[in-house]
Amino acid sequence: MLRVSILGASGYVGGELMRLVAAHPELEVAMAFGASAAGKPVAALHPHLALAYTGMQFVAWDAALLEGSDLILAALPHGETQRLADDLLAPGVPLVDLGADFRLDSAAEYERWYGEPHARPELIASFTYGLPEFFRDEISQSKRVAAPGCYPTAANLVLRPLIQAGVIETHGIVVDAASGVSGAGRGANAATHYCAIEGNMRAYGLLNHRHTAEMEMVSGGQVLFTPHLVPMSRGILATCYAKATGPCDPLAILAEAYAGERFVQVGQALPETKWATGSNAAFLTARFDERTRTVVAIAAIDNLGKGAAGQMLQCANLMLGLDEGAGLSNTGIYP
Repeated sequence: MLRVSILGASGYVGGELMRLVAAHPELEVAMAFGASAAGKPVAALHPHLALAYTGMQFVAWDAALLEGSDLILAALPHGETQRLADDLLAPGVPLVDLGADFRLDSAAEYERWYGEPHARPELIASFTYGLPEFFRDEISQSKRVAAPGCYPTAANLVLRPLIQAGVIETHGIVVDAASGVSGAGRGANAATHYCAIEGNMRAYGLLNHRHTAEMEMVSGGQVLFTPHLVPMSRGILATCYAKATGPCDPLAILAEAYAGERFVQVGQALPETKWATGSNAAFLTARFDERTRTVVAIAAIDNLGKGAAGQMLQCANLMLGLDEGAGLSNTGIYP
């Protein structure tokens, strides 16, 4: 079994990573780093994992504990991977980072969208963007992968093939997307507790949400992105609008682009977030509206699955030369 060290293991994404690794035929968790939970049993924060991790405790960060790791998965807030970069790269084993630190093409883009200078700009080019459906070969040959955010994953899955096919304009693309509350992380705050979200829906990050940069970088288009928080635990639904360059069949383009992809389903049915719950699946559809000459494209994923932990593991499998779908499901849990 290959030994996996997980940073940020006490959070929602960390817990999902531990759940997926527990079902993986060739991986096992060696170290579960969780600074705020150090010394606590895994089951204290992730009771659903009690039977899989009997006796395991979260540990405080100590670079020496990475010794013997075959894979490092980092689910940390942005800025943390930059700070720990030397320690994380020293073992020379595959690293998949979910933070935003090394996703963008340049330090200038990072500073523009994250409002602070990049601490390790010399390392940016050494990371591969971790969206396997687009960059599978590069990921397979890389030891450093920056996994995308959940919103860009959903939006780019529908936008990139349509832009590359030339059927939509590259300017004036609108992405409206809604996320479950787990996307805000485990930490409690006034905006995400039950009384604030129950029966409520709200927009946030108007005009300047950080994930806009990834959407534009990967899709090749200019994007106006508005995220919304909805009262559900998991899921992302992204509805994307773009002017068509002429009459087209966007559904057929998506179907051809993802033919044979085990985690992407393209169909006529309008996707729902519930379909993807607990899985690494993405459900896509698209339409051309002749009256307004607009293409509408929709994607549904699980923000903790294909939008985070599932995608990280998909990348890790490629980097380790394992079956790409090992430990992952393309079927959701319903109802």
